[in-house]
This record gives sequence, structure tokens and C-alpha cells, in this order.
Amino acid sequence: MKHYDKLFINGEWVAPHGSGTTTVYNPATEEAFAEVCNADLDDVNSAFAAARAAFPAWSRTTAAERADYIRKLHAALEKRKDALALAISQSMGCPLEIAKIIQVNCVKAFEKFADRAHEMEVEKQVNNSLVVREPVGVCAFITPWNYPLYQLIGKVAPALATGCTMVLKPSSVTPLQDIIFAEAVAEIGLPKGVFNLITGRGGVLGDALVTHPEADMVSFTGSTATGRRIQQLAAESIKRVCLELGGKSPFIITEDAPLEQAVTFGVKDVMINTGQTCIALTRMLVPASRYEEATQIAKRVAESLKVGDPMDKDTFMGPMSSMGQRETVLKYIQKGLDEGAKLVTGGLERPEGLDRGAYVRPTIFRDVHNKMTIAQEEIFGPVICMIPYTNLAEAIAIANDSVYGLSSGVWAATKEEGIRIAREIRTGGCYVNGGDFNYDAPLGGYKQSGNGREWGDFGIHEFYEIKSMQL
Repeated sequence: MKHYDKLFINGEWVAPHGSGTTTVYNPATEEAFAEVCNADLDDVNSAFAAARAAFPAWSRTTAAERADYIRKLHAALEKRKDALALAISQSMGCPLEIAKIIQVNCVKAFEKFADRAHEMEVEKQVNNSLVVREPVGVCAFITPWNYPLYQLIGKVAPALATGCTMVLKPSSVTPLQDIIFAEAVAEIGLPKGVFNLITGRGGVLGDALVTHPEADMVSFTGSTATGRRIQQLAAESIKRVCLELGGKSPFIITEDAPLEQAVTFGVKDVMINTGQTCIALTRMLVPASRYEEATQIAKRVAESLKVGDPMDKDTFMGPMSSMGQRETVLKYIQKGLDEGAKLVTGGLERPEGLDRGAYVRPTIFRDVHNKMTIAQEEIFGPVICMIPYTNLAEAIAIANDSVYGLSSGVWAATKEEGIRIAREIRTGGCYVNGGDFNYDAPLGGYKQSGNGREWGDFGIHEFYEIKSMQL
């Protein structure tokens, strides 16, 4: 059992004012393997006091100075990539070899924000006005458990680049990679108070971060329900709020698309990270004329994926992040059955040979219509809804019939046709013909999937104010 009994505040590891600890469990074994100290409101106040005190000097540093710190921090994280991957795999179940790619490869994107720091020094003369950029101030960050390092870097990197200071609270399910990150911050000598880390359970701590009078901005990634509450709380003091929330992403496969390739891509897209991906393409829209063939391909692909020990290099799908999340997913599977959807594969039983751990079978439903609960609500598990359509106009209408608008996918016979269809889907992103994830592209949603954008050149825009000086 590892014990972490310190918070990182004002550049130092300090004992918390709060009492008690939060236990971190390995969802593959259901066994506790770490304990992390709990912060309280006094610790929150100390962290924000440190961030506020550091802001004047840090905000006046040059872009070159901030870029130098970002590059040093990137190098320190590169040395810790194996430790980061192991911490994430042990705490939320992503297979270790896959975690090294989809969970930790974001470290390489961190360094690019060194160059983006120079955008803060761009000035524009508009008639008799000088338009300049200034950091938004002290930021409150609340990150999730499904891609914990990715979300940490997606918030911290642009904040550092623009000259903001910050207080960060990770999910209590996956706090260990944040502690490793703070160790890297201490190693490179980032000025005291620029980055502050508090740990503990959400609830009171989360509300305290969002409503704190020293917080100028709140950035949150997580559920739409929590995001709605955060926006309401932040409205009292008119804070800037950036939200990356839920999704129920559609994947349109056209009649003339290469069906085997498209369905295989769609199934693996959802099942990787055990379906715990906000942009997962969980509604697969297939032409009615090819529906039977598509369901058989989906069944074969899903059943070919190895489910098991995250430490096994051949495992494709590990457990859910927790036993609680497993129960949530099983309730949705039961709901799908109750509403008349039919199982292609998967279901309520445990995967064969796995009698403990938060495991769920890769599950695919057929005979789903878009009004079913499983087609409208985010399940956040390895569950795909296969929905037939008769023509492309109907497919686009089904795709847009959602309160969410985070991501989507299209697979057409040509890239040009895929782009044409993608333009008609109301989502913040779209994967065309199997396009890869891109850290240099903006990520964010329409509708109830949030507001603002992270990553890429657009990622720093949330973190600065625009000032015009009339000369």
C-alpha cells in the first residue's frame, strides 16, 4: 500500500489541514493499493492564496521564459512516462500497453505549448487602438478519471503558456498521475504558487473551487449534470467557465462505404478504454440494406477482443474504472433489454474466466431506435447501439437528434463525401473515414456537450483576455 500524505501548495509538499484519506482501488482486482490525503477548505484557501500571490510576477514573465519552463516540464514528464502509465492503469483499469499510447502520449503534445506562449505577445493596431492579450488570472481545474493525464495537460499547458496560475483537483478515483506531475513541477523549479494540487473527494472541495472568490476561471471535464451545476455556481461571480462534458456520438456508415473496415473501426473505437471515452462513437448508424451484414461483422470483431488483466500485453479491454461504474453500465444494459433492443453480443454476465473485478462484456445492441434510453443517454461503458436508416437524410437527422454534440464519425466511399456529411452533423468534431485523433486540433462540444475548446492553437484562447487601449 502506497501512502501519499502531502498536498502540493506554493511550491512545497505540505501536510493537509484536512483529516482522513481516500483509498485508491485497482478495479481489476478490487484491492486497495494506495491512500491519498484529503484536503479541506483551509487547504483550498491556502492553494488559492498561493496562486493569487504568484500571479502578478508570473503573468509578467516573457513568453520565452514561460516556454523554457514548459520545455523543462515536458522533459521531466518524458522521464516519468512509464510511471504515469502504470499509475493510470492500476487506478482505472486501462491495459498498460494501451495506456502508454492513449493515456500518456499526450506528454509529447505538452511541449508544443512552449511555442504557443508567444501568441500572448501578438499585438494589433486597430485605427487609434492597440489590442493586446493578457492572462485571464487564477484558474480552478477539476479533472476526470477516464483520461486523467490528458485532461490535466490539456488545461495546465495552455494556462502556463498564457501566464495564468492554477489550483487543480483530480478525481479521487485517479489522483496518482497528478501527484507524479507535481513531482515534476517541483523538480524543474516552477515558481512557487503557479501550480497547486489538492486531493480528496469531490462534493465540498469541488464546490469550493468553483465558487472561490480568487478563482477567475473554472475549467471542468466530466458529466453534463455536474457541468450544469458548475455553470450555475460560477454564474454568481460571473467567472469564465470552460466545460468539456458528455457525448452520445453518432457514426454514420454510408451504403457504399467499405463495411468491414468501417464497422471494425467503430467497434474498436468504443471498446478501447472500456468505453469510457467521451468522444466514443456509441451510436452506429448503418443502411438498412446492409444492417444484417454489419451486425455480424460487429459481433465477430467484439468477440475477438481480449478482455482481461490490464498487465497482460495482449489485453485489449480491461475493467471499468470502478465497481460502481460497472453497476451503472449493467443497469443500462438491462434497460436496453427492457426497452426491446436485442443483444448481438455481450450482456449482463461477466466475461468468461473473470470472477472478480469491474469487468463488463463488450456489448452490442441491434434493433435500436433513437428514442430508446440507451441511444440517448451516455452509458460510458463498452456498449454500442446499432441503428438502421433508410436514406442519408434520415441518418443525419438521427445523428443530430441528441442533446449532445461532442463528436461524431462518418465513413463514406470517398473522403470528399465524408466531409460533406460531416458538415451537416452538429458536433464539435468528426472522424472521417477512420481519421486519427490529433492533439493539434481543438476539442470541445456543441449543445449540452459543453463550451470552449481545448488543445491545439485554439486551446490557449480560453485563457486570455483581450484589452484595447485607445491612443
